[in-house]
Amino acid sequence: MRSCREMLWSKAVCRCPVLVLSLWFCVEAVPIAVDKTKLETPEQKLEAPQSVDTGLHYDRYLREVIDFLEKDQHFREKLHNTDMEDIKQGKLAKELDFVGHHVRTKLDELKRQEVNRLRTLIKAKQDVEGGHEMNHKALLMQFEYMNHMNPHTFEVEDLDKLIKSATSDLENYDKDRHEEFKRYEMMKEHKRKEHMKNLDKEQRKDEEQHYEELRKKHANHPKINHPGSQDQLKEVWKESDGLDPNDFDPKTFFKLHDTNGDGYIDQQELEALFTKELEKMYSPNLEEDDMTEMEEERLRMREHVMNEVDTNKDRLVSLDEFLMSTNKKEFKEPDSWETLEQAPAYTDEEMKLFEEQLAQEESNLNQKNVELQKQKEELERQQEQLNAQKAELQQVTYQPLPPTHQQDLPAHS
Repeated sequence: MRSCREMLWSKAVCRCPVLVLSLWFCVEAVPIAVDKTKLETPEQKLEAPQSVDTGLHYDRYLREVIDFLEKDQHFREKLHNTDMEDIKQGKLAKELDFVGHHVRTKLDELKRQEVNRLRTLIKAKQDVEGGHEMNHKALLMQFEYMNHMNPHTFEVEDLDKLIKSATSDLENYDKDRHEEFKRYEMMKEHKRKEHMKNLDKEQRKDEEQHYEELRKKHANHPKINHPGSQDQLKEVWKESDGLDPNDFDPKTFFKLHDTNGDGYIDQQELEALFTKELEKMYSPNLEEDDMTEMEEERLRMREHVMNEVDTNKDRLVSLDEFLMSTNKKEFKEPDSWETLEQAPAYTDEEMKLFEEQLAQEESNLNQKNVELQKQKEELERQQEQLNAQKAELQQVTYQPLPPTHQQDLPAHS
């Protein structure tokens, strides 16, 4: 049986790709499967185990809630039998009423800690913005992953909000990531153009030639197999698994790459299959290869295969889904894969708009700089006036009285 943490991470919050990018080069031993439902956890030793980072700003709170819910056998069993749609509709959250008292007590404590953390952040923002009065309750409402009307106890509504918020945020992650990459590529091109403006004619010619040479070097790589195709999986079977391509068996392949043995290939396990393809195009030691672009290519490959294979859209590939995909014509006779250099991240119009925005931002900054300079000069002028007035006052205060002459004093009788 899959653990509660794995089920919630895979089904409810869909395993954030940030984790894949940050932990990809780490090598871990495959854990021995243990049926956690047969283990008793002493109440006094209820400690949250370490879990993966989703990249959400409320990640720690999310992980700790899930980790403690895993301690409850009833909740774990319900989760195992709940599908993705029921989780999204809040049916799983209602099972919170049946978890053990010690787990509920710990969840109450976690919620109070999270509310205090948010209040501290709001207070810090208030201090930065000059100490203006702020409506704490209204500001807390913007954090939609908990019920702020009751800051003391963790209820069904809190779990429902947490699952829905995490699911929504992580489903938008890929879209946001693509937008960030587009901006990265446009900024890189903008900087290159700005650099060229500062060169003389001969230097520009040399720089353009060097740029074209790098582009050609990067494009000169072995054929990239279509992600998820028979050719691509057979190459993994041969190069990574050390097996004869002629003996390729989809069911055996699935079991080999379901590394945690839970019966599904999740997003991390899927992205691991693309390493050989990415190594054909990218090397951290070569000037022409951009590792940020490599991660974008990995994301594109994973998205493509998920769209083709994950028929129930739970962001997991079951054995049945995998075997079904291997029977399709596209598996054996795929189209060629269009790599990043063949599929530009932005259009000419988007680049033009981006540069106009940068120019406007630069103009605004220059205007602000002029205003600040004027304010500085005015303050310096006022300071000079104050210093002059201070000097005059000091001169008057410390000016000695004229000497008193003895002969002018009246005689004593």
